[in-house]
Amino acid sequence: MHADGKLKAGSLQETAETAADHEKRGYAGLWSSESAHDPFLPLAAAAQSTQDLELGTAIAVAFARSPMTLAYTAWDLQRYTEGRFTLGLGSQVKPHIERRFSMPWSKPAARMREMVSAIHSIWDSWQNGTKLSFEGDFYRHTLMTPFFSPGPLATPAPKIVIAAVGEAMCQVAGEVCDGILLHGFTTERYMREVTLPTVRRGQEKTGRSMDDFDVIGLPLIATGTTEESLASAVRGVREQIAFYGSTPAYRGVLELHGWGELGDELHTLSLSRDLDKWTKMGDAIDDEVLNTFAVVGAPEEIAPVLLERFGDLVDRVQFYAPYTHETDLWTPVIAGLQESSE
Repeated sequence: MHADGKLKAGSLQETAETAADHEKRGYAGLWSSESAHDPFLPLAAAAQSTQDLELGTAIAVAFARSPMTLAYTAWDLQRYTEGRFTLGLGSQVKPHIERRFSMPWSKPAARMREMVSAIHSIWDSWQNGTKLSFEGDFYRHTLMTPFFSPGPLATPAPKIVIAAVGEAMCQVAGEVCDGILLHGFTTERYMREVTLPTVRRGQEKTGRSMDDFDVIGLPLIATGTTEESLASAVRGVREQIAFYGSTPAYRGVLELHGWGELGDELHTLSLSRDLDKWTKMGDAIDDEVLNTFAVVGAPEEIAPVLLERFGDLVDRVQFYAPYTHETDLWTPVIAGLQESSE
């Protein structure tokens, strides 16, 4: 199991220094996300200051762009990084796609399947000189002249992974993608009984397998080097679990564990005007729920638990820690995971 880091937005120099520092600390990969900043630009800076660190987007908003624009950007980054780039995509939600990006929204799982297939067709035309002839329900790409082709890569094409929560999108990941980015609001049981079986059903439809398929986890972790810092971390994680648990879209995870009523309680609290509602929501997450969704303990205890729960399920992880903490906190965790991969 490999440990990955998150690349925060900063100046080009800060970004390059951050990436180099992550590589020195033993991280295997570094992911850039899209919220208030472009997810691709920082990776060009990160590529210049690193040698082996794998780089990717987790995530870039797919439906804010066309397959062609994504194909060009990912192809260039794969060339700049000499084969270290992974294109991680996510659908976002309808209001953001329509009202923030002014782009069309419909049938997200079907649209994502077609988008990934279109990108692969474009890349095939560049790498192998095949005629570009992709015609789908959402996207149509039938023109590619030599002037507009960047030409073949000296490395394999980038991997494409998608963020998936619902079963429809998990199946798409299995059908057409090279991996899946798991949501932080999940459990070992949900992964074993719902997420990965659904991925495998998608793979069966297109003759794929789990070989060379990356499962990328985002486990919630509560850790600290002192009693006080651990307590603060636990508090932050309880409230994060409560936040996700209040969302109807994630109710299936709670229901699998028999906690459907907790979801109702959290949803009701989330709609209230009570100024203390977030505190009360966090208080509703008891120790059983906490320890089911999160890994809790001292830093040196985290890697063994991650390996015990997810060692046969997940290929790489990015630590989800929704609380203030020092960078050095993860040193023993990274070391523990590195030992398991050697």
